Amino acid sequence: MTDPNAASRPVQAVVLAGGQGSRLRPYTDDRPKPMVEIPGTGTPIIGHQLAWLAEEGVTDVVVSCGHLAEVLQDWLKSAELPVRVTTVVEAEPLGRGGGLKYAAAHLPHPDQPWYATNGDIWTRFSLRDMADFHAERDAVATLALARPRIPWGAVKTDGFGHITDFIEAPPSTFEINAGVYVFSSTFADLLPARGDHERTTFPHLARERRLSGFPIPQGAYWRAIDTAKDLTEAARELAALGR
Repeated sequence: MTDPNAASRPVQAVVLAGGQGSRLRPYTDDRPKPMVEIPGTGTPIIGHQLAWLAEEGVTDVVVSCGHLAEVLQDWLKSAELPVRVTTVVEAEPLGRGGGLKYAAAHLPHPDQPWYATNGDIWTRFSLRDMADFHAERDAVATLALARPRIPWGAVKTDGFGHITDFIEAPPSTFEINAGVYVFSSTFADLLPARGDHERTTFPHLARERRLSGFPIPQGAYWRAIDTAKDLTEAARELAALGR
């Protein structure tokens, strides 16, 4: 049976892979953050992301490089990739919004929607479902939303101030921007040439009710790899999941 939503789903994506990764040192002394491997997985973060994007129907990816760009570019040239990859490097820092705009200009289908992801995200969920959610709401941009576990133990109390329970690393009560996006074709025109889209474009779209949030399904794995502790915890979590 033909899927009626297939034609509206993106087949192209941008991966933002230019960050310094200073909090992941010494792992990022000789490689960019997306080239760091979670112990036990056998693949760098960027390799996992490209495989996931391919599984979700993406055929073309633009990788925006920065810190130690040549290391990432050399790996992409030598690896057997499941998608066509183009790399771009900013001649000068443009900020997150400007960098996204610059990378989007190199997508092969400028009149079609696209995915984007930060280069330090390790996750697995249905991008097809997220794209359908985006289309149903006629949004210009859709953010994946996660509920990460807070890094401290929590306590429950009753109305009299008695502690009734201890909870180790509970999920946050707030949803956060998970660093994965679906964008309509018109979104790139709304991005600043320089600066941060999360302080300009996103608030503007939110006021106009053209920004939507897709909750990552319960049970789907998500983690931002930002520190050495994240690497250790991700390795343990993925081993427990058998991934």
